[in-house]
Amino acid sequence: MAKQYVKDMTTGNELPLLLRFSLPMLVGNIFQQFYNMVDSIVVGNYVGTNALAAVGMTSSLNFLYFALCNGFATGAGVLMSQYFGMKNEKRVKDALGNSVYLLLGMGILVSFVSVLFSRNILELLNTPQEIFDDALLYTRIVCGGIISVVMYNGIAAMLQSLGDSTTPLIFLVVASVLNVIGDLLLVVVFHMGVAGVAIATIIAQLLSALGCIVYAVKKNPYFRLTKENFRPDPALMKKCLRLGIPFGAQGSLIAFSCVALQSIINRFGSDVIAAFTATSRIEQLVQQPYNSLATALATFAAQNIGAGNQERVRRGFRKSTFLVIVFSVIMCGIMFLSGEAFVRLFVKDANVIAIGGRAIRITSLFYIPLGMIYITRSLLNGAGDSAFAFVSGLAEVVGRVGFSILLAGIPALGYWAVWYTTGLTWLITGAACILRYLQGKWERIVLVEK
Repeated sequence: MAKQYVKDMTTGNELPLLLRFSLPMLVGNIFQQFYNMVDSIVVGNYVGTNALAAVGMTSSLNFLYFALCNGFATGAGVLMSQYFGMKNEKRVKDALGNSVYLLLGMGILVSFVSVLFSRNILELLNTPQEIFDDALLYTRIVCGGIISVVMYNGIAAMLQSLGDSTTPLIFLVVASVLNVIGDLLLVVVFHMGVAGVAIATIIAQLLSALGCIVYAVKKNPYFRLTKENFRPDPALMKKCLRLGIPFGAQGSLIAFSCVALQSIINRFGSDVIAAFTATSRIEQLVQQPYNSLATALATFAAQNIGAGNQERVRRGFRKSTFLVIVFSVIMCGIMFLSGEAFVRLFVKDANVIAIGGRAIRITSLFYIPLGMIYITRSLLNGAGDSAFAFVSGLAEVVGRVGFSILLAGIPALGYWAVWYTTGLTWLITGAACILRYLQGKWERIVLVEK
């Protein structure tokens, strides 16, 4: 096999291995968030605060649709990682070939349903009238192009499951550059507003996905499939569904909780929506080191569990926890010192900047439990703990819905309840994830045949 396109994570020092695997993904994730931020910066500065609010309030909704599809990509990646750890090349290829049917089918279904019911859903979310038309247009365009997101995330998950975190980075960088060019061209030059931002994002994601697929087939021998690998295998599909449905439910529940919180945010008007959009974009960037480390840990855990080395997984988790704590403390200090400066990148409105600056200080106090959610949940996913995947998603629903209703009813808190809800949700979900890890059930799961 071409060793430069796969990485065996069952040997070597855990911490350097995780860091080397995480770094390309971190760069890629930052680029991905960069072009998400460019969307918001371009809209906020060249279209207006209402347009920024429209784009921002649909983010949670779009994440809900993406999560339904991405759960199957995650499940397929876990299977491939564990077979790879067992050194079973044929089953790796069979899992890849069979997952294609599930990913494409789910992508087409979700795209159709989300476009069809977008108006009804935005009405249910109490979307303010002044941003409704922009929100509807943006949602329909993005949802119409969901298949491009599914294609890229699917191929990226499969490459990462084999230890290749570099190839997805290359094409994310390409997509980021294309997206920035598209934003500037369609919004600034052709004045297409939120439609231009949505179209630029979908085109960039599609080109990135196609390029990644072609490159993977050409360079990675595991992607050179035969007709036999594409032959429907009921046992493999059942395993993909067994993992994909709970993982998809986990992401969907998290997204649903964000959508429910968004409906509370919408009651406070455009300034608060815009401030929440800006702070969410900043937090998405802060979360990328957690996300990259967590993805590395998921692949690390899956490969080592496939190899039967649970003790090595525990060592990797302890070292990852140390990294999370150090990074969280540093970022909390930065947000307390420079919160308003970050918000000012997105909007010029003084009131929105003041709200966002204070809000980001509130949520930064909860960065440690946020980081622990990422790494613990990913380790459990890598182990194939699909039962807890649903529970962890449910914990976020209970937190965001429960705290938002409770805290929003306290007059003294007002709209600050939104950001306290976010922080407290991270706290209880992080505690649930750590408790599940300590119970040790993940060590006894048998996912792939020996």
